Amino acid sequence: MKINILAIAAHPDDVELSCAGTLIAHKDRGYTTGVLDLTRGEMGTRGTPELRQDEATEAGKVMGLSVRENMEFEDAFFVNDKAHQVKLIQKIRKYQPDIVITNTIYDRHPDHARGSQLVEDACFKAGLAKIETVNSEGDPQKPWRPKKVYYVIQSTSIEPSFFVDISNSQDRKMEAIKAYKSQFFDPDSKEPETYIAKPEFMKMVEARAIEYGHRIGVKYAEGFVTKDFIGVKDLYNLT
Repeated sequence: MKINILAIAAHPDDVELSCAGTLIAHKDRGYTTGVLDLTRGEMGTRGTPELRQDEATEAGKVMGLSVRENMEFEDAFFVNDKAHQVKLIQKIRKYQPDIVITNTIYDRHPDHARGSQLVEDACFKAGLAKIETVNSEGDPQKPWRPKKVYYVIQSTSIEPSFFVDISNSQDRKMEAIKAYKSQFFDPDSKEPETYIAKPEFMKMVEARAIEYGHRIGVKYAEGFVTKDFIGVKDLYNLT
């Protein structure tokens, strides 16, 4: 299955919090979208891996994903080494994304920055013909390198390289986030309070979308970082 835009992030809910609006907006335009969660989030304070899987499935339906898989890397302890890179290379070659969106380049949670570097390295090496991989049937895979890798912005505020208008998908983004009932604020929950389970956290998510939207003259937006230069063929495509 060809996936136009593939988001790869460390934990279930990372994508929802950072770029769900962008995935939904592009799905609305006819692009295929997918998500690879690197871990099951098993080190999370609240909920269980099994519950988070159910929540991720529900969120994926809200986002209209064509595919969602979990790599089942070890939460908090996965590393950017050959073994992990090869497993990701197999997925990148399988889905042949044009664009990969991944975790932020820097954040309070170390899994996020480490995950983004792992994905960046795997995307580059997936294009090297001398790295040989096979698909699930044991057939050789062809090299494939995504055209672009973009990085989301998570808890730590980083100046975006560009913004995506999500005015028509913000409501569905919030619905996808709220599918993770175990993770976010619930006045009836008996589980410990965490950084993301405070009521202020969800307000911050919405406030950031409003701020980014204001900066480009729309209602809501998401920000991204790129390590490459940005070029356009038509000045009228810039908002």
